[in-house]
Amino acid sequence: MAVDALLQPVVLFFLLGALAAFCRSDLAVPEAVAKGISLYLMMSIGLRGGGEVAETGFTHAMLVAGGAGLLLSFLLPVPAFWLLRRLGGLDRVNAAAVAAHYGSVSVVTFATGSEILRQAGMPAAGYMVAVLAVMETPAIISGLLLARGAAADNLAPRGGLLHETFLNGSVVLLLGSFLIGLIAGKTGLAPIAPVFDTLFRGLLCIFLLDMGLIAARRMMDRRALTLRTVLLALALPLLNGTLGVVLGIELGLSPGSAAALGILAGSASYIAVPAVMRLALPAADPGLYLGMSLAVTFPFNLTLGIGYYAYVASRLSAAIGPG
Repeated sequence: MAVDALLQPVVLFFLLGALAAFCRSDLAVPEAVAKGISLYLMMSIGLRGGGEVAETGFTHAMLVAGGAGLLLSFLLPVPAFWLLRRLGGLDRVNAAAVAAHYGSVSVVTFATGSEILRQAGMPAAGYMVAVLAVMETPAIISGLLLARGAAADNLAPRGGLLHETFLNGSVVLLLGSFLIGLIAGKTGLAPIAPVFDTLFRGLLCIFLLDMGLIAARRMMDRRALTLRTVLLALALPLLNGTLGVVLGIELGLSPGSAAALGILAGSASYIAVPAVMRLALPAADPGLYLGMSLAVTFPFNLTLGIGYYAYVASRLSAAIGPG
C-alpha cells in the first residue's frame, strides 16, 4: 500500500516540485493560480461529499465519525503540547501554537489521501468531508487554552480572533460546498461533474507540484527548526494518525473511512491555523509552526504517512472482521 501510494501521479508531482526546489530551479506556479486551484479543490471536495451523503442519507456512522473527529481535534493538542514542551524545549506560546496545528487538519493531505484510497479500492465515505470541516476549529480553541498561561501581551484581541476562527474561508467554503452538494444531490451535480470531478486529479497534481516547491524551499530555511522539532514533526503524525485509525476501526467505520480518520488525525494544518495564530499568538514563531507542519509533516504524510494509515486500517479491519 505504501509503495502504491508513492507511485501515484499526485505524489510524484509533489516530489518533482521538491526536487526542482532542491536543485534551485526557477520553476514556479503563479500565486494567483495556486490560490484559485486551492479554492477549486475545497469546492470539489465539499460538493462530492455532500452529493454522496445526499444519496446515502445521514447515518449512525456519520454521527459517530463526526463525534470522533471533534473529540480528536480538541484533545490531540494536549499531548502534543506536553511533548513539545518537554522534548522539544519550546516555550509555552510556541508549544501551544504548534500543538494547535497538530490537532487541526490539512485539506490537501485529505484530498490526496482520499484519491489514493479510491485508487486502492478502499474509498472513504462521503461524510468524511463533514468530519474534515468539523476538525478544523476545536484544535485552535485548545491551543489558545494551552497558551493562557502566557503573558497577556502575547495574546490578540478577542473580536478579530473569533471572526477568523469561526468564519475562516476554508471552513466556510468546505461547509458551504458540502451543503450545496447535499441539497443538489448527485442528479443535480451531474451537469457540473466534468468540472468538479473529472478535472480534480489533474488540478490536484498542479497544486501538489506547487506545494512541493514551497515545502522544499521552507525546509532549506533551517533557522527555525532543530533536530528535536524535526523528529517531533515526524513522530506526532504517526502517533495521532495511528490513534485515529484505531479509533475508527473500533467505532465500526469502514477501512477506507478509518484510514481517512487516521489521515485527518495525522495531518497538520498549514493554512487555517497559521492564519488564526498570526492574530491570536503574535509572539509565536511562524517559521517554527509552518516549518514543522508544512516542511516536515506534510511531505512525510504524502510520501509515507497516507500509505501507512491505509495499511494499518486494512490490517486491523481484516483482523477484526472475521470475528
